[in-house]
Amino acid sequence: MVQTAIVTGGAQGIGRGITKKLLELGYRVAVCDIDREAGREISGLYAAAGDLTFVEMDVSLESSVRNGIDDIAKSHSMIVALVNNAGIATPFTTPIEQLDSTDWDRVIRTNLTGMFLTCKYTLPLLKENEGSVVNIASTRAVQSEPNSEAYAASKAGIVGFTHALAASAGPRVRVNCISPGWIEVSQWQKEAKRKDVNLSPQDHQQHLVGRVGEPNDIAGLVAYLISKDAGFITGQNYIVDGGMTRKMIYEP
Repeated sequence: MVQTAIVTGGAQGIGRGITKKLLELGYRVAVCDIDREAGREISGLYAAAGDLTFVEMDVSLESSVRNGIDDIAKSHSMIVALVNNAGIATPFTTPIEQLDSTDWDRVIRTNLTGMFLTCKYTLPLLKENEGSVVNIASTRAVQSEPNSEAYAASKAGIVGFTHALAASAGPRVRVNCISPGWIEVSQWQKEAKRKDVNLSPQDHQQHLVGRVGEPNDIAGLVAYLISKDAGFITGQNYIVDGGMTRKMIYEP
């Protein structure tokens, strides 16, 4: 029987890379995304790559998540993986003294509460098939720039949520987390937002591997973590950043 993976925020960026990888590996993929235009685009783009279903979903709204997962459960069998990738970033320009609480709430509700909601409604399906969850956090959970409190808090919360859920959902469901570093996604957006990549040698040199990351760097680890080969791994957070958080950088 063909196995089904659910990917939230799967129509653009890192999520699109994850979707493509899982289709190539033979999974049936249900892409949940708030962007209808991007969802339609990826449905056409990957039509020949495998079995893809687009589900319009706003992860920050419980009714949208509940209805979306219910629709997937009715039309998809053997649901074995949930990849929680949906999230939003703030422009990191507003000092906390001026940050509106509604902006704070929007980031937390989308990035963190949304993950709680998708797990809440998908976990019973995953338990039936001894599946797994992969949550996408960020290296912003462990390092920061000024004026990024809402985003950093949401991503750090994901790391804690991951090991807590691993304790609750085990042994039938494994739960792990990936914290990407600098992943260049300019060419992985919908056509209306796509732009040329313009990276400098200095951008690449900030990484111990000598380059900025790409969505496939994350997608490969997702594929491994949801596979049976990773059956002894749960509750972990994997930093995938080309060594950037380990490199000492002194400004001249």
